[in-house]
Amino acid sequence: MEAKESINKIKPELAKAVEFFESELAKVHTGRASVALVEDILVDCFGSKMPLKQLGSISCPEPRQILIQPWDKSSVEAIERAVIASGLGASPVVDKDVIRVALPVLTEEFRKNLMRTISEKAENTRQVIRRWREQAWKEIQDGAREGKIREDDKFRAKDELQELVDEYNKKIDEFSERKKKELGG
Repeated sequence: MEAKESINKIKPELAKAVEFFESELAKVHTGRASVALVEDILVDCFGSKMPLKQLGSISCPEPRQILIQPWDKSSVEAIERAVIASGLGASPVVDKDVIRVALPVLTEEFRKNLMRTISEKAENTRQVIRRWREQAWKEIQDGAREGKIREDDKFRAKDELQELVDEYNKKIDEFSERKKKELGG
């Protein structure tokens, strides 16, 4: 049955979209230190841009502090510049061969901006899911027009497709709400 194939084909894409959304939310600063906040910051080092996680170990020794230990001591200054430029709102302090990043307390304005960012990321992910739904629905309609899919199977597939989309939208809502609660909103 071709309708089922169209739906099954988009399931991994919907899962990838939600996984990406979840990883993006992990990067949103909630006042608590997290390796995810800095690990993907691009550092201009050794003639190319590299993610911070490839340049050293990252840990969180305290609830509001991130500790970066570069493997190559000559990259300390480049890492410090990248963290400052990242928009994290934190000021890194170089302490011999390590960099300590103390996260600031969230102001109400910064918290509102983060809430807006979470909502925008959620909406972008919903748009991706809608595009995949539209593509699958188009394939199903084309199959029905060509006589490969019966009319009642077409409408059954439409309902199944909508259930799948609703399931992924619910996950987006759950992740968003959880992150907003972490922000105190």
